[in-house]
Amino acid sequence: MCGRYVITNAVSKTSKIVKTAIKVEDSENYNAHPYQKLPVIKKYNNGNTLENLKWGIVPSWSKKKDFKPLINARLETIDEKISFKKLIKLHRCVAVADGFYEWKREEKVKTPYYFLREDKKNMYMAGIYENDQFCLITENASENISAIHHRQPVILNEVDVNRYLNLELSGSNFLNECNKTKLCFYEISKEVNKPTNNSISLIQQL
Repeated sequence: MCGRYVITNAVSKTSKIVKTAIKVEDSENYNAHPYQKLPVIKKYNNGNTLENLKWGIVPSWSKKKDFKPLINARLETIDEKISFKKLIKLHRCVAVADGFYEWKREEKVKTPYYFLREDKKNMYMAGIYENDQFCLITENASENISAIHHRQPVILNEVDVNRYLNLELSGSNFLNECNKTKLCFYEISKEVNKPTNNSISLIQQL
C-alpha cells in the first residue's frame, strides 16, 4: 500500500501539464497522509487543473457512519470492485509527489524508507476520485524494492499523465501496459512515523 508521501511546490512542478491551479499554492508537505487535502491533477474539457482533494474515499453508496475511507485501490481488481470500477472509467486523477514512504516489517520492528525516482523527476501517481475525495492505485512492487514492501503506487511518466486522464482509453489496461519508472530508496529516521512531524529532515538518509 501507499500511506504517506512527500509533495513540495506542486504548482511549480506541474506548470507544464496543468492549465489552472484551483485554490492550490506552492507549499512543502514532507508527511502527506490520509484524510489531508492534497493536490491532484484532474482533466476538464478546457484543460488540466490542479485541485486539493481529501485523501481517502468514502463511497457514495456506503450508509455506515464509521466506514473507513479507502486510501488505496489495487490495480489487479479495480475493474471488479464496486467501490472502484465506475471511478476508473469516469473519474481518474493523478497525485503529484516528490517521493513516498514505506515501512519494512521484521517481526515487531518497522523500519521506514523513502522511495523516489532514480532520475529524481516528479512522481505522478495514478488515482481515482469521487466528489472531493481520492485514492491512489497500487500494484505489485518492482523486483528491486519488493524486499521492503510487496506493494507500490502506480507511477506514471509525465508523458503518460494526459493519456491516463483520457477517458477514451481503458484506464486499467493503460496502467498495466505503460512504461514503468525505476525507483531507488534509502533508510530514514523513525520520526516519520508520527504524522504531525513535517520537515525536510524526514527525508534525510541515515
